Amino acid sequence: MKSAKYSRKKMARLLVAAALCVGCAFATNAQVKTERTETPQGSPTTSVKVERGTIVYVNGNNVVVKAEDGTLRHFDNVPDSVTVTVDGKQLNVHQLQPGMQVERQTITTTVPKLITTVKTVTGTVWLVNPPSTVILRLDNNTNQTFKIPEGQKFKVNDRRQEVDAWGLRKGMKIDAQQVTEESQTEVEQEVKRTGVMPPPPPPPAPNVAILILAVPAPVETASAAPAEAEPTPTKLPKTASNLPAVGLLGVLLLALGLALKGVRNRNA
Repeated sequence: MKSAKYSRKKMARLLVAAALCVGCAFATNAQVKTERTETPQGSPTTSVKVERGTIVYVNGNNVVVKAEDGTLRHFDNVPDSVTVTVDGKQLNVHQLQPGMQVERQTITTTVPKLITTVKTVTGTVWLVNPPSTVILRLDNNTNQTFKIPEGQKFKVNDRRQEVDAWGLRKGMKIDAQQVTEESQTEVEQEVKRTGVMPPPPPPPAPNVAILILAVPAPVETASAAPAEAEPTPTKLPKTASNLPAVGLLGVLLLALGLALKGVRNRNA
């Protein structure tokens, strides 16, 4: 009988707690004060990524850029707010031109931080279900259910005493504080875009007619300067042949022969 009665009381308490949870589901956490602080840990690190290319196609908000490695990169629906600095002027996507050299620098800064979160709640115990939950009556006369973290301590009796979830009683005014620390990395990125306009096209060559005139060769006149005299050769040139001398020698021999024949005939 007693056990059945105790079970009915426990069941009634759980039903009340469930009803309060449903009623408090619409309550806000305005009575819970949360303080969050960030403390830098270590030195920030910075990295710079540089990308260069040449614009080969522009149509509306679509741009095609040829990267340094020869690959084509398509940028579709580029917002008008994205600008490129050219000669100190900010140009949007509609002012870009094919042949334009562009460069994008992405500066990434990483800052390690320690995030400390302090949650503080003050209220009167309405119902406690140790060690998991407690329902508090807050200052705005609303009830709110809180999950009790493992090892959570509560300050009671005007903060003169500290108890755990098992030491809570209905009607106690408590002051609870939860402190959590978490290491996070904050990443910030800054993008700088610069460009150089393509050189202007060369001017067209002028149509100039070329007139070729025939220039006659110069005519030598008497007043022309005489040609330099050739130097006198040290040896006379060989102009005669040996044939006349041979003929003369033959005539002499023939005459001598005739003379000897005449003397022989006279002697005979």
